[in-house]
Amino acid sequence: MNGAVVHLAIPQKDVFTDEQQPPTASVLVQTNPGRTLTPEQVQAVVHLVASSIDGLDRLDGVQRTADQLSVQAATGELQNIHDYTIAATQAAVTTQVTVAVRNKAVEAFTEIMRMQV
Repeated sequence: MNGAVVHLAIPQKDVFTDEQQPPTASVLVQTNPGRTLTPEQVQAVVHLVASSIDGLDRLDGVQRTADQLSVQAATGELQNIHDYTIAATQAAVTTQVTVAVRNKAVEAFTEIMRMQV
């Protein structure tokens, strides 16, 4: 494999809207002349990228909840401040886990790129 490019389209979060576009990804792989990826290698890349996007969706949901609760806290509508504290902590931990998973995905993708095709 000569190289690969991963494009992630991660929509900007907006606290004031209920509808958000989901994140998407595309992968462009440049193989050596006359070589192609096997179906198993293609599935490995698809699985890797899909898993990463699923993680981003979960992260987005947790962060959106924390954002909504912070607005409620600021406007005085939140009955229990502990709900916001828990949601904010959950968002921070989910972000840390997502970054760790992303780093592992990058390592796995690097290994796939090193494979002979």
